[in-house]
Amino acid sequence: MYRFICFLLFLFSISQISTLSSASISVRRALLQNGTVSSRCPLNFDSLRRLTPDLDTRSGCQYIRQGLRLVLSEYLRRTGSFIPPPDSAELCWETYESLVNEYVPNFDIRRRCGFRTEWIAQGCMNITSRSDFEAAVPRSDLDDVVRACNQSLLNNSPCASCTTALSNIQASYLPGRSTGNVSDCTSYPFIYAAAFSNQLGPSDVGTAKCLFNLDFTSSNSSSKRKKTAIIIVVVVVICGLVLILGVLGLWFIRRRKKANRLLIQQNLNKMRNDTNMSSGLDSLSASTTLIRFTLDEIKTATKNFSRINVIGKGGYGNVYKGSLPDGSEVALKRFKNCLASGDASFTHEVEIIASVRHVNLLSLRGYCTATTPLEGHQRIIVCDLMKNGSVHDHLFGLVDNKLSWPTRQRIALGTARGLAYLHYGAQPMIIHRDIKASNILLDEAFEPKVADFGLAKFTPEGMTHLSTRVAGTMGYVAPEYALYGQLTERSDVYSFGVVLLEILSGKKALTAVNDGPPALVTDWAWSLVRKGRVMDVVEENMPDLGPIEVVEKYVLVAVLCSHPQLYARPTMDQVVKMLDTDVTVPVIPERPISLIANMDDIERSVSSSGSGSLSTPSGYQAYAYEQEVHIQSGREDDGGGR
Repeated sequence: MYRFICFLLFLFSISQISTLSSASISVRRALLQNGTVSSRCPLNFDSLRRLTPDLDTRSGCQYIRQGLRLVLSEYLRRTGSFIPPPDSAELCWETYESLVNEYVPNFDIRRRCGFRTEWIAQGCMNITSRSDFEAAVPRSDLDDVVRACNQSLLNNSPCASCTTALSNIQASYLPGRSTGNVSDCTSYPFIYAAAFSNQLGPSDVGTAKCLFNLDFTSSNSSSKRKKTAIIIVVVVVICGLVLILGVLGLWFIRRRKKANRLLIQQNLNKMRNDTNMSSGLDSLSASTTLIRFTLDEIKTATKNFSRINVIGKGGYGNVYKGSLPDGSEVALKRFKNCLASGDASFTHEVEIIASVRHVNLLSLRGYCTATTPLEGHQRIIVCDLMKNGSVHDHLFGLVDNKLSWPTRQRIALGTARGLAYLHYGAQPMIIHRDIKASNILLDEAFEPKVADFGLAKFTPEGMTHLSTRVAGTMGYVAPEYALYGQLTERSDVYSFGVVLLEILSGKKALTAVNDGPPALVTDWAWSLVRKGRVMDVVEENMPDLGPIEVVEKYVLVAVLCSHPQLYARPTMDQVVKMLDTDVTVPVIPERPISLIANMDDIERSVSSSGSGSLSTPSGYQAYAYEQEVHIQSGREDDGGGR
């Protein structure tokens, strides 16, 4: 009896403990709902309820990332802090996910998009507040951003001016590498500008569209749910009617079955084609701020493609000088012989170019694709205008003044840094494939900008790419790429070495010598270096020639980069260190037989591929060995354009 009573008391105590535990859980939930505990999310997601709900697995993650950046911009405007406290990260993700699930049920943001919990509370380069950002960027540049961005950004021209100013700040002062963080260095200028440089604020329709690529509608979520319910009811009614008609008129339906199926299939095919075309044209990655110009805007900028505005020609088409409504001057590259079927690939290529930003890489402002009855299909890209032309213009064009040594040194080092960023800063790696003097443009301060990504290829599968299509310019193309189609980042290193020799010597990459075979500047330079006559490579009477040991170092780096054996060449990161620091140049290995001996093999290799092409520096046709120009001239005009 005593044991039985003890057992009853034990059961009673367990029930009381369970009741108290349940009560404590209920109290905690109530506190969370009332916001009285410290772990509440400080971010306000209400402004995103106007976001268009047509999210899918292809574009949904980009919309979610950009939407979160808009919310962080509002948080920065309200609190002066770029990121919320780390202990609120989990709850913020859950709050955001509940909002997304209103439009896309059961969409797990972190699992589907690859976001990490801690990313929402991680910043860029230890910048966590408004004061940190303003300390990192000079006041004059911030004032430029205010002048460009403090207006309605609904139209293309104001948006282009604003995003260009922000991209320059990111490239110059926030060089941190993108890690997938939702608030990484590439987004900080846009988050800051939406919060403080634009008086309309982040939630303004124009600001959200321009700086975060988010389209807002005037309808609210309840009206959208009502429309969805109406559509479901209509579909159910139609299905019921179809079933009744099927029972009553089975014979008639069978008779008309084949004709109806054919008509439906034709309509579906048309819808698929329209959808595929529009998706390739209208939807770019939300991580870029590229502007799509209309053909009328392009014609206005170029005065209807006036011949007076042509500043360059090539195998791809013409380059025009133009002026946008805000007064900024731009260069517009117009491609010829285009088909609408290639627009998806073109759009992807444009995405890659626009996503790569560096002070020594030419950045895109926008693009245009259009079809007209008279002009056919048009593809145009819009870039900043480089008023000092190209390196080719100053070395071999009509410019009489020789470049000084400090200018040539700046051009060489800047070009090396731009290529190093393409190889090791961009994700995935980008191989340019057509580095040459005419593709290195110069701004007002003679700062180089590597241009023309038309042949660029990125290699997600690894460091080496075997290409069935060889493309480039004779004299600049690496031997292993021209002969075997083996493309690596060291193929660009070879081309850079050739360009560096042109900059130092003032001689062209490939020149005919009287009636003999063509001469490569790489072979000529090596023949002098191996004899100890390094300074004989340098152009005579170069203004402001620098210290002999520095100039000789640049010559040795150029010869090493243009070595015909792939693994004898350094990487672009190593090249930058050798040119910019006291790192010594390693011993240059002996070169095999001159590449001129293999020129016939190169041409046969290219022609046998069926799709390869090597062009002259002018870009029009295959190189013809009919010129009678001595190697010592070096500054003759080859008709090359930018």
